[in-house]
Amino acid sequence: MTGDLSMANPAVDDLPKPGEWPVDPQGDVAVSKDRIWIDGCFDFSHHGHAGAMLQARRLGKELVVGVHSDQDILDNKGPTVMTLEERVSAVDACRWSTSSVPHAPYVTSLPWISHYGCHYVVHGDDITSDSSGEDCYRFVKAANRFLVVKRTPGISTTDLVGRMLLCTKNHFIKSLTRTLSGNDGPGNQEERSSAAREMGQRIRDYASDETGLQPGPLVLSYTETGCAPEASMAPPDVGTYATIVDGVLPKSGQRIVYVDGGFDLFSSGHIEFLRQVVKAEEALARRTGWYDDNPARKERLAESNNDYGPAYIVAGIHDDEVINHWKGVNYPIMNIFERGLCVLQCRYINAVIFSAPFTPSKPYLTNLPFGTPNAVYHGPTTFIRLTFDPYVAAKDMEIYQEIGKHEFQNVNAGEIVQRILRSRQMYEDRQKKKGEKAAGEEAVKRREHMEKEAAALEKERAVNR
Repeated sequence: MTGDLSMANPAVDDLPKPGEWPVDPQGDVAVSKDRIWIDGCFDFSHHGHAGAMLQARRLGKELVVGVHSDQDILDNKGPTVMTLEERVSAVDACRWSTSSVPHAPYVTSLPWISHYGCHYVVHGDDITSDSSGEDCYRFVKAANRFLVVKRTPGISTTDLVGRMLLCTKNHFIKSLTRTLSGNDGPGNQEERSSAAREMGQRIRDYASDETGLQPGPLVLSYTETGCAPEASMAPPDVGTYATIVDGVLPKSGQRIVYVDGGFDLFSSGHIEFLRQVVKAEEALARRTGWYDDNPARKERLAESNNDYGPAYIVAGIHDDEVINHWKGVNYPIMNIFERGLCVLQCRYINAVIFSAPFTPSKPYLTNLPFGTPNAVYHGPTTFIRLTFDPYVAAKDMEIYQEIGKHEFQNVNAGEIVQRILRSRQMYEDRQKKKGEKAAGEEAVKRREHMEKEAAALEKERAVNR
């Protein structure tokens, strides 16, 4: 490290000693302007966090992400919804994150960022203060090592908590394709067109590779004909696909793998499922010689200079109306656009299909633009209890695979809402500090009543199955 950092940051005396840093390297790294630092709470892996990481990644060649501890956040801001382990899982899954540093100090420390070899610190254009009301970035600003990026409008942890406590539905999107064309949504035609352009640009930005600069995932939309959300099987006729963003197509030898879901409040449960899908495909590839030094591998290297993974993961995302039909209350808490961006930024997927059918029928699976998938995976989550099996077609086609239990399997939108309700007063206090409307006792009672009604409906459906 260079310079007298003790004068720039009083916390230097509390620096970890070699062997005590939360993650390697334990020795100081040469500081580079190509290595960017960004830090935060990252509570909920919503697309606003991903947008900040994308902008930061574009400013360098590596992105180190500091994640504050639960206790530091509680002391300075209020309670977190997600644990440190869950938040780190989300950061590590972001395509633009190179590495994460848990237990990063809440007030950004020059010795810390210098230890990990970062010259610049990036943050959004909003103000972040510690418990004493002072700027969390005062030390890096004084050292001229601070860069500002635009904050993603319309989404934050505070916004999402507000939706849960107030049971609002005005975030729902009736038709994403019509919204993206400016023909649906609130406001007049000029406002709808402007919103459509901004949404389209955000999808294009998120459909970038790990540098944030080159094409990445392919983005499609699917229009299904004549299928009600409660129907047990999709109709035999095939819907239509439209390309939203041209992305990287499957490469030679890659298996096509299909997954689908609501991915509401995209969290460690979804992320770990997707990671396990990738691991399962890699294990299969090892057994079948994918990684061996053989002519096929040499051909792959000749084709793309760098080898690539054995699976091309396609994620289908269900409409708001479909999820609300099955789960009730005001689920999904995130609309399809927001959920899609969360999935799109995840390093474990290669393509996204918006408005994918709830039941992937044989006609749907056999007419995917990539060809019939080699596998359809489903996880252990039980967020939506059904009266039928949506994966009958995949099972009949003998391509159905299940991911077993994992440490985050119970982390889903329902669990997250229950965490909020169990600690309602603390989150209401946090909302008030943010200047947001408090839910109030009646609103919370209404939420709890709606959750009970939804649970009773699920139980009735299970009995009548």
